Amino acid sequence: MMGEFRQELRDGFIEACLHLVNRDFDALAKDFVTLGLLPPTAQKGEVTKALTGVFENAVNRGVQNISFGDLSGNLGRTMYKFKFQIPSYFSLVIRSLAVLEGIAISFNPKYKVLGSSYPWIARKVLTDSSPKLRSTLQTLLYKDGTFQIDRLESLLTESLRARTEQSLVRNEQDVDSTRYAIKQVLSFTLADQGAFVKDLLLQEIAKGIDALGVATLSSATSAAASRLPFGGGPSPLTSLDDEDATNLRNLYRLLLLLSKVSQKENPSPIPEYNSAIEKEGGSTDELALALYGMTSLPEFLPVLSVIPELPPESQQQLLLLPADLTNRILSRALARTIRRLM
Repeated sequence: MMGEFRQELRDGFIEACLHLVNRDFDALAKDFVTLGLLPPTAQKGEVTKALTGVFENAVNRGVQNISFGDLSGNLGRTMYKFKFQIPSYFSLVIRSLAVLEGIAISFNPKYKVLGSSYPWIARKVLTDSSPKLRSTLQTLLYKDGTFQIDRLESLLTESLRARTEQSLVRNEQDVDSTRYAIKQVLSFTLADQGAFVKDLLLQEIAKGIDALGVATLSSATSAAASRLPFGGGPSPLTSLDDEDATNLRNLYRLLLLLSKVSQKENPSPIPEYNSAIEKEGGSTDELALALYGMTSLPEFLPVLSVIPELPPESQQQLLLLPADLTNRILSRALARTIRRLM
């Protein structure tokens, strides 16, 4: 069984896998049109509902537990309703993957094609420089303009999973999995291939630090005003809006993600911080206090300890980050001041 995918179909297949794993069934319906499985005239709203019913339970079990054979079987029950078409190339793909999974299962009953290939898919979309996949990553990570850090965490974790597992199998006794994970994350984000992801991270960190500064100033202004005889609320120039609150939460989640990588082997719960972030409508002052507390956690020390072990090129890129981040924060602060004054 041999065949060749055109580039647009390869990208479309990658996008379909990403949207399936991330439960974006509306985008998955559009992918099916791109792949030639659905006619362009199909009612995408109805297709989205059908795909949600077909795939949601399977996806909820996690990417490593998704059976390609089960997905194909479940999808077959809805094909006639929406006039699905099976292009010749896709028929070949279905047969090949089904046979591959069947052969592998005879040796390893827990083997799943999608679970085994998804780390490559995640790394591909994180590192590929093509405009198509860059746009896909941007759309995946920003839903209605809001940064989806859960999706970034999932992509990073999956992209590193295969290489980490291989290293642990080769040298289970000697490899420090925590240090290895930290080095892999830093090496990836500081390399040319990870430039796009690094830019996204710097952008979100700058947003969060800017919002943290506003929260601090707002809290200080309110405290000072409360001591005056006719004290009022915070100035409009120092008050937080919904976007600032979202940026604060995203900064918290980014720091928490870094903390989880750093304490991979011996995670310690931080309930006072978790309670602050879980309350979507909670106090921004409480969240700001949680952020200040996280900066002193000893779990972040392993991140610093692996820096001397990074390649010289990565260390040079690391030295440039503070200036880049500072410029972004100053630009946001200036834009905020001008916007609120006007």
